[in-house]
Amino acid sequence: MTDYKELSDVELVDLLRTSDHSAFNEIVKRYSGLLINFAYRRVADLPLSEDIVCDVWADLWEKRLELVIHKGLEPFIFTAVRNRVLDHHRHQKVSQKYIDNFRDFLSEEYNKTDHLVRYNDLLTLIEREIAALPENMRKVFELNRKTDMTRKEIALSLNMPENSVKSNMQRALRMLRSQLGHFLIILIYLVFEI
Repeated sequence: MTDYKELSDVELVDLLRTSDHSAFNEIVKRYSGLLINFAYRRVADLPLSEDIVCDVWADLWEKRLELVIHKGLEPFIFTAVRNRVLDHHRHQKVSQKYIDNFRDFLSEEYNKTDHLVRYNDLLTLIEREIAALPENMRKVFELNRKTDMTRKEIALSLNMPENSVKSNMQRALRMLRSQLGHFLIILIYLVFEI
């Protein structure tokens, strides 16, 4: 029986390419703490740092068969985490720009009856789509968006694994996006922030 702790990164990557789960698990054990710390120093949010690293691990597993690593595993995965952090910051800037512009628009138009009617129609549409989500997804979504609970708090509240909370949240957002469009996801954020 192979002791994976004794294997080099190169050997683990070779085994990973053959879909060896134990090799993958050893890579995750070996680098998760370092990668989460690396991400945390850049985003200052532990759950987000954990999500970023988890996404990198998921990508690594999904692309294991065609994996090409030139300078070693460690630089490869640290670069992947850095790129995810940069993507997150870019996304935050774009989202914040839309949110700021929309809040400005709302504040200018707030007293107009037409605006209030459209706003209420939009709220009704959003609430109807949220209510149409499967029960677990809806509960997770509402606890996160309406009560601002963290993934860990939601997992404890609903007595489900934290990964299930994350996947339910991602699926809920995907379903709402497909029903309402990307722009309305920003509106959902605004509706529950106002």
